[in-house]
Amino acid sequence: MVSLDWVRALARYNRFMNDKLYGLAATLSDEERKRDVGAFFGSIHGTFNHILLADRVWLARFTGVKVEPGLMAPGIRSLDQEPYADFEELGRERTLTDDELTAWVADLTDERLAAPLVIERRGQSHESPLWWSVAHVFNHQTHHRGQITTLLMQRGCDPGVTDLVAMLREEHAQGG
Repeated sequence: MVSLDWVRALARYNRFMNDKLYGLAATLSDEERKRDVGAFFGSIHGTFNHILLADRVWLARFTGVKVEPGLMAPGIRSLDQEPYADFEELGRERTLTDDELTAWVADLTDERLAAPLVIERRGQSHESPLWWSVAHVFNHQTHHRGQITTLLMQRGCDPGVTDLVAMLREEHAQGG
């Protein structure tokens, strides 16, 4: 099982990296962010939308939000839709979702992490310890942000060090 400290560090890292990458992406034109370059979700913009959608689906599952049949979470039909064509709006929604994820993580307990999470999807029920899904959420974000860092580098935008340990060292140096 993962520790609460680990999960909380991952939530901070999520926000740290989202802030960094959204800031870099904001230096590009909208056309450049949306250019389909053959990435799994087409573009930088498409990949940012995907990460946001996936996080919202998992948050809905974690918090027990009931959704209408055919939806994965409120307003989400699939993980490749583009609910936010405007980059500034996408960034604001990312910040709101990071706030929600951080607050949810802050309220977790060891008992809750170990407890089962039951997910009903397409008529099937899947049960596993909550921590499996929490670990997946943060791993999924990192995977797709890695794709975004590559796409940014290809456009001359260097994100610098993106390692979790670098953020943790910085926090430690600042007394955190």
